[in-house]
Amino acid sequence: MDKLIITGGRQLDGEVRMSGAKNSALPVLAATLLASEPTKVCNLPHLQDITTMIELLGQMGIELIIDDKLNVEVDAKTIKEFNAPYELVKTMRASILVLGPMLAHFGEAHVSLPGGCAIGSRPVDIHLKGLEAMGAEIQVEGGYIHAFARNGLHGARYVMDTVTVTGTENLMMAATLARGKTILENAAREPEVVDLANCLNRMGADVQGAGTDTIIINGVDKLHGCEYTVIPDRIETGTYLVAGAITRGRVKVKNTAPDLLDAVLLKLQDAGAHISTGADWIELDMKGNRPRAVNIRTAPYPAFPTDMQAQFTALNCVAEGTGTIIETIFENRFMHASELIRMGAHIALEGNTAIVTGVEHLTGAPVMATDLRASAGLVLAGLVANGDTRVDRIYHIDRGYECIEEKLQMLGAQIHRVPS
Repeated sequence: MDKLIITGGRQLDGEVRMSGAKNSALPVLAATLLASEPTKVCNLPHLQDITTMIELLGQMGIELIIDDKLNVEVDAKTIKEFNAPYELVKTMRASILVLGPMLAHFGEAHVSLPGGCAIGSRPVDIHLKGLEAMGAEIQVEGGYIHAFARNGLHGARYVMDTVTVTGTENLMMAATLARGKTILENAAREPEVVDLANCLNRMGADVQGAGTDTIIINGVDKLHGCEYTVIPDRIETGTYLVAGAITRGRVKVKNTAPDLLDAVLLKLQDAGAHISTGADWIELDMKGNRPRAVNIRTAPYPAFPTDMQAQFTALNCVAEGTGTIIETIFENRFMHASELIRMGAHIALEGNTAIVTGVEHLTGAPVMATDLRASAGLVLAGLVANGDTRVDRIYHIDRGYECIEEKLQMLGAQIHRVPS
């Protein structure tokens, strides 16, 4: 199991190119199951989760063509198995996204209950109840979801109990081939949902209202193939911008989408960053100044994203003043706090709130990643800590960040990967 060794104290300065969004690429890959012709997906990030989804499609017998840029062409009509096995699904919760499209296109799906990060309860009940409202027969048995739609799915009006991104995506995909109109209320508004809707419409679907809390899907008889390029990763973008802010440096991120990061950019400006943007780039410059502490409350898009909470917790650890961070999405997402405290951070936890008082310096220490974004927060803390920080269990970070040590090295960080 690899580790990252970080020698802190370097002010980052430079440019770095962003990858495609994992949280967009995974549902778009799942959507290829809906098409009656080959579909090509471009701008996929080189990540373990993407490899897992491609392997999952391959295990179903689907023929895949992968080029040297990791663009993938999927021909769903070559499918031989309607089964997503536990061995793959346990490593990635997003595997549940094959349930809706497989059921809608082929009338049958057998998907293991998902695994993934240990950051709290994320039940799939909303997915299953929505599919049942569309006429699916569902049994959960032996750790598997067995779903059938022998006569196809039909449109339905469904109000989701809570806002769920994967639930919205799964039901939206299923509804594209359902008879009649489906109305999804209390739908997720994330850019990745909009990106999936754009892809589905490129394939011949009729999806309206993506980006609002009510999505209307008029079912069609079939979807055709297309070539689709997924959006840049807004969380990767935000993470590198925080890396610039925490080290009092200057970072320009390219191949990104500034309009997807409004809440994050506002908080970085509150922290004292000078921000400038173009059509596909963002530059942050701290001009050598220590960041100011910021108050954050996570909430569904377009509010501040939970996936940036750990990074801003790390920023507040060395900021001037005291910042309060309230986590409203996941109930178990402050596991990085105890590791940051090992590095000398002053953090008081009260339920779903972290009160962080900035210190002048953190100290390098061996720390352990507990989930994807927590590991990013620990890497950021290591960039400003005195001495060496060793981050263990970095398979978490490899699930969401492409070549993180190489990209940080391009910005001047002293970081390298070593085997255990």
